Amino acid sequence: MGSPPDPQLLNHLSTAILVLDQEQRVQYANMAAEQLLGLSCRRMRGCLFAELYSQISAEQAALAQALSGEQGQALYALSLLTLDNQHHTVDLAFTPLEDQRMLIEARTVDQQHRISQELQQYAQHHAAQLLVRGLAHEIKNPLGGLRGAAQLLNMELESDELKEFTGIIIEQADRLRNLVDRLLGPQHPGNWARSNIHRLLEQTSRLCQIETAELLLIERDYDPSIPDFMMDSEQLQQALLNIIRNAVQAMGGRGQLTLKTRSKGGITIAGVRHRQVVAISIIDNGPGIPSEVRDTLFYPMVTSKADGSGLGLSIAQNIVSQHQGRIDLESWPGHTEFTLLLPLIFTKEAL
Repeated sequence: MGSPPDPQLLNHLSTAILVLDQEQRVQYANMAAEQLLGLSCRRMRGCLFAELYSQISAEQAALAQALSGEQGQALYALSLLTLDNQHHTVDLAFTPLEDQRMLIEARTVDQQHRISQELQQYAQHHAAQLLVRGLAHEIKNPLGGLRGAAQLLNMELESDELKEFTGIIIEQADRLRNLVDRLLGPQHPGNWARSNIHRLLEQTSRLCQIETAELLLIERDYDPSIPDFMMDSEQLQQALLNIIRNAVQAMGGRGQLTLKTRSKGGITIAGVRHRQVVAISIIDNGPGIPSEVRDTLFYPMVTSKADGSGLGLSIAQNIVSQHQGRIDLESWPGHTEFTLLLPLIFTKEAL
């Protein structure tokens, strides 16, 4: 069998098509494959399949078996990083052809993946809030009685040594109450006003740079056309600070942090289509987020750090949700990117 039948017809497909020879070198690539991989067919021809991308999340054993040509296989929801640093989520289908050749179909599922990720995050957020509110009710009432009893006992005691113990009870009761309040997130309406997102990013990044003793390299890629918009700047700064601190800690206090802003149109968030949103990306070159915690990352008390509280991202998501926005995540070794999507125009109910 020679070249695939009717190559011009294959160029009209939205699915990327590759044909490999028995040495796993590219014989043919359609236009969709060129667009996906950022390489021309002429450039790809003769290259090994493994030379067409920077990283792929498939296990090497599973990928090698799929490429072996023994039988047709499919690998789903793979994270693919191309040679020009473009990230895609793809499904790959491997079909053996005659003469030990291999047909590979690559279908991008970025949009479906983002929708699934958004639904999962909102489900996590809603479930966590219900759980925390229930726990808060069950904890705060007896905790208030416990603290009050400790205060009364402290007033009756004459021994300073015994008063020290009641002081510990009061201190720990306050600590537990503060923990529950942090889990619940901001409960007051907040101070909403038009503010500049770049000024907020500069204040936040400067604070983190001071904390790391100037060991952090911060790159800025701002869109100056983004206008001031309505926000609770105090709470939004807390959300940014939590995410940036997470990134700094993931890099061990040193590394490169990129802060990027863009204006985007036609973005749907929680079923509502917004004409214009601001995308704030916080990108670090750390080790990436372990796959075992990625799906539950926005749950309270979930963290990959030994000394972490696991509250930072949960609180950040709660604040962003109050701004009618969402947080997108992309992560692979050497690159983790949190993107806050915030509408530039709010509905009245949000204020």
